[in-house]
Amino acid sequence: MKMFKLAALTFAVISSATTSAATRWDMATPYVDATHHTQNNIQFAEEVKTATNGELEIIIHSGASLIKHKEIPKAVRSQQVPIGEVFIGIMGNDDPIYKLDNIPFLATDFDQAKKLYAVSKAALEAKLDEDGLMLLYSVPWPPQGIYSQEPVNKIEDFKGAKLRSYSSTLSRLAILLEASPTTVQTVEIPQAFSTGIVNMMITSPTTGVSSQSWDYVNNYTDVQAWIPKNMVIVNKRAFRRLDKPLQTALLAAAEKAETRGWEIAIQETKDKTAELAAHGMTVSEPSEVLMTELKKVGENMATEWAEEAGSKGKALLEEYK
Repeated sequence: MKMFKLAALTFAVISSATTSAATRWDMATPYVDATHHTQNNIQFAEEVKTATNGELEIIIHSGASLIKHKEIPKAVRSQQVPIGEVFIGIMGNDDPIYKLDNIPFLATDFDQAKKLYAVSKAALEAKLDEDGLMLLYSVPWPPQGIYSQEPVNKIEDFKGAKLRSYSSTLSRLAILLEASPTTVQTVEIPQAFSTGIVNMMITSPTTGVSSQSWDYVNNYTDVQAWIPKNMVIVNKRAFRRLDKPLQTALLAAAEKAETRGWEIAIQETKDKTAELAAHGMTVSEPSEVLMTELKKVGENMATEWAEEAGSKGKALLEEYK
């Protein structure tokens, strides 16, 4: 009996030590489970858990259920949570580098977006490093299009509109289009339209589907204005506290998540655009007049960005072009 009790006690101690050795990370994400970003994050977390034999477990808190979107970068910096996902452009007021992939008509297809990411990644990582953060991976949205009740055929059709904004760059675009920018997070879009806070938006087919845009607008104009990205960031101190094998496994899973995420986004563009049409929305190509006018605005915004970003920013644009 004594031997049995001793064995049981030994097992309990070992089990307790194993349990305490496991690391659990809460991951704050701003988007609902149905979005490709969240689905990719869920798979990333599963792969990390498998690769580390459960020694590192990442719990996904989607839909801004843990921390509001704008607060996620600060929460990761302060170690309120060790890891989080954020739309890069939402950090535009912190540094111009975060605005780069939101400049209209600078990168309008996935090949261009990959090139822009490759050119700017080192600068992005350097800025994150200054703030005690690390970039794990970055995944794009589909190209951005115009959602409106009435067709948009010329730039004047934006005048006076209440345009949903999700970044400082989009707010600036709204002003240049003589529209009124209103910040509305993704999960708040249906309510914002139903209450008249906004009546037009520029966003991806993914967000259009997840927010059931056919309930409040009739038209989607596929201008493919820009291809913004999200990034998954981790607190550097939290990362360094991990054992080396866990760090290696985490980085390997992140590399896979980035590759997979870009592939998913390409297919997502086709699938979600088709889904908008299937729900009765009029999906149309933009007029030549509209595209010419919008591209001029984009060129002006690129010039403004280069002036704000200084010599380093101008060098990035030169390298990209």
